[in-house]
Amino acid sequence: MMAPMASEETRTTTSPTLRTPVADEPSRAATRAWTKRLLVVGIVLSALNLRPAITSLGALLEEVRDGLGMSGSVAGLLTSVPPLCFAVFGVMAPRLARRFGPGAVVCAGMAAITAGLLIRPYTGSTAGFLAASALALMGIAVSNVLMPVIVKRWFPDRVGSMTGLYSMALALGTSTAAAVTVPVTEALGGSRQSGLAVWAGLAAAAVLPWLPLVRDRAAAPAPQDTPRAGTPARMRMTRSRTAWALAVFFGLQATAAYITMGWMAQIFRDAGVPASTAGLLLALTMVMGVPLAFVIPRVATRLPHQGPIALALGVCGLAGYAGLYAAPAGGAWAWALLIGVSNCAFPLALTMVGMRARTGAGVAQLSAFAQSTGYLISIPGPLLVGVLYQHSGGWGLPLALMAALMVPQMVVGVLAGRDRTVEDEAAR
Repeated sequence: MMAPMASEETRTTTSPTLRTPVADEPSRAATRAWTKRLLVVGIVLSALNLRPAITSLGALLEEVRDGLGMSGSVAGLLTSVPPLCFAVFGVMAPRLARRFGPGAVVCAGMAAITAGLLIRPYTGSTAGFLAASALALMGIAVSNVLMPVIVKRWFPDRVGSMTGLYSMALALGTSTAAAVTVPVTEALGGSRQSGLAVWAGLAAAAVLPWLPLVRDRAAAPAPQDTPRAGTPARMRMTRSRTAWALAVFFGLQATAAYITMGWMAQIFRDAGVPASTAGLLLALTMVMGVPLAFVIPRVATRLPHQGPIALALGVCGLAGYAGLYAAPAGGAWAWALLIGVSNCAFPLALTMVGMRARTGAGVAQLSAFAQSTGYLISIPGPLLVGVLYQHSGGWGLPLALMAALMVPQMVVGVLAGRDRTVEDEAAR
């Protein structure tokens, strides 16, 4: 009896590694399941905070201009700040994620949004307002880039549904800020400062789910997410036609989105629509992304070619801009709805980022390239709209510009939707 017991004790003592993985497996599985649930909460809360900094300002742009003494051109510059920050800071996101982990970077991003939104209403100068806005937008920029990476890493078999959930939450946050900023401002005594600062509370809530993941390096790309043998660790995205098509598509849809968020309420107000109704019309445009942002990625992942979706969205945009030119007040609700459908090119672009690369590392590089390059492309649009508006005294030329840009967006959307991967093109 003693000999077998001694033998068993010897085996246990000298070879613990043979048993430990089996014993730890349930614990690891439970930890991974808990982490995934926490990530879902973090992704949703973060997505809710990726646009209120912009659409809340759009709803009160006239009050901010009057309070800070801005001209139309300076206001146009203000509406160009978001894509500039997204381009400059977004390109840093993959490097920061490799060093600190995506969870830590997104957590810091949410903290930056909170601080920026809390500070900017009380700066009292245009320069201070721009600087605080840039702080908030820096946090948005890194989160923009890393969300597709986190989805690809943790939910590789649910890219469409998780991208849809993230895009739906983003659209909900965007539309809510557009709809309630004016009523909340009025409820707080008509102070534009309070109406803008209130959104810092939502951003602060988004910090919390990421705190347990700050030190969790498991949120970084796993070994199986690294490029396969023969694929360079750092691909040259400039060699990939698909990457360029996706970057230009991203830039043109961002141009339309930021012109809409920054100027659409003002278009309706100049047509005689009351400020509160103009805010609701902007909210309608944004809220269209709630159902469609969930549906479009799921449909896109089931299609071999996403070009037809890009074409359909572009046609809606052309119809909406034509309506704004012909009868901005008479058909306001219809035009807001059509432009809202058109702006759902954003979740389509995010979905294609996840589909046009095979690995998590490839998605990170493609996401950074497409978003940073795309946002650089989109910078002149809102500024040019402000200049045209100020010097022409109306919305005819700005609307013509917006409609003209929709045509190349449709073309590059077809090219980006082809069933190819950037790894193959970069290798060639």
